[in-house]
Amino acid sequence: MDCSSLSEIHEECGVFAAFGVGNAARAACIALQHLQHRGQQGCGIAAYGPDGKIRLHKEPGLVRNVFTDSILKELPGDSCIGHVRYPTTDVGGRENIQPFRMSDAKGEFAVAHNGNLVNSDELKSLLESEGQLMVSTSDSELLGHLIGRHHGQGGREAGILSATLLLDGAYCAVVLTPEALYAFRDPYGFHPLSLGALGDSYVVASETCAFRGIGARFLRDIAPGEILRIDREGLHSSRFAQETKDRSCAMEFIYFARPDSVIDGQSVYSFRKKTGHLLWREHPVEADLVTAVPESGYAAALGYSEASGIPYEMGLLKNMYVARTFIQPAQHMRDLGVRMKLSPMEGVIAGKRIVVIDDSIVRGTTSRKIVTLLRDAGAKEVHLAIASPPYSCPCFYGIDTGTRDQLIAARLSVEEIRRFIGADSLHYLSRQALSEAAGGRGLCAACFDGDYPTDLYGHLQEPDKNL
Repeated sequence: MDCSSLSEIHEECGVFAAFGVGNAARAACIALQHLQHRGQQGCGIAAYGPDGKIRLHKEPGLVRNVFTDSILKELPGDSCIGHVRYPTTDVGGRENIQPFRMSDAKGEFAVAHNGNLVNSDELKSLLESEGQLMVSTSDSELLGHLIGRHHGQGGREAGILSATLLLDGAYCAVVLTPEALYAFRDPYGFHPLSLGALGDSYVVASETCAFRGIGARFLRDIAPGEILRIDREGLHSSRFAQETKDRSCAMEFIYFARPDSVIDGQSVYSFRKKTGHLLWREHPVEADLVTAVPESGYAAALGYSEASGIPYEMGLLKNMYVARTFIQPAQHMRDLGVRMKLSPMEGVIAGKRIVVIDDSIVRGTTSRKIVTLLRDAGAKEVHLAIASPPYSCPCFYGIDTGTRDQLIAARLSVEEIRRFIGADSLHYLSRQALSEAAGGRGLCAACFDGDYPTDLYGHLQEPDKNL
């Protein structure tokens, strides 16, 4: 399968789960709004009710619109899992929104997950060869069927363990049964998954920012290769991977996660501010002011300003009611978002030499529009500094960046990108500085250096024709 066909069926998402929490669905609704930046196309909650049944509601749209008070009243119980989703292409529809409610000889369960399985085609072929029919194109449905495929001893946890032995790629998953809640994370720890406490009960979320939203306290990260079972007796941990590797997704720190989240013990905000310090060290620019591309460029811009002594000013104002362009599935929607979401502060930038800090350049079209906006508003010079290395390789682990031929750094040199964007200068953070910002921890930076931690099952065998 080539890069474009792989991206058609996978999504980056956010998950939340609660066990033993009063009005669990209401807690999930609040938590999912704090995870809304991870997906804006659809959302769902599956709740285990006092009558012993799992009730599910999922629809396209934002959490605040989908989960009205009347809908939440139909989701009683003290245990639930929830999900926010966006598709990586125009492939959508209610059938792909999570969670999935599954049923087999052992009863009902629900599953939701964040990430991409790089061997999804192989897993789908295996299940179809056994007579299993698919109702969606989601990895999460595959995961549910793999869990239900286990018919031996050991209950649901044995099914989860059996499924993990077949999975390859990125996955953070939650599974709800009448008896327990399960949470597990791939052996590489690509994407974050954390455990929190709400009173005497437990919650799980893709990011720690969701805990503060419901008054929960962070306990710890769920470890790569760990299965965590939460039941009426408490917490039970086991390992399904003998070997694990610290390969946290660099783009979670750079762009995707909310700045008030902590991933595997590291503050996202502190990471981003450190990249600004390092950008100044590597690429000092003479300028009158530093500004940021809202919102993920803020912390790095503050770091650049702090290190350089150049004052920080708000040069671009973001319309808070427009979705993030990066996670819109179609290019025409991204273009519309760019035109609507940013306004230059003319009184701040007119006649000034400006250093503009952004988190990354993916396709280049947004950066070009931003430089044009600033020049039209009277900026004397526009210097663009990027708080990450050149993004030149497609991601197969859950971040939507398109295929290699859509990535401007895969086709053009830095100088060619500068000319395309129209900036007076263009500077990227080095790969070495990225590691330094992470405190030397392991990162998956395959989107920058092409060093993929897993087998890609032939997805890169065919070269891109447009290169």
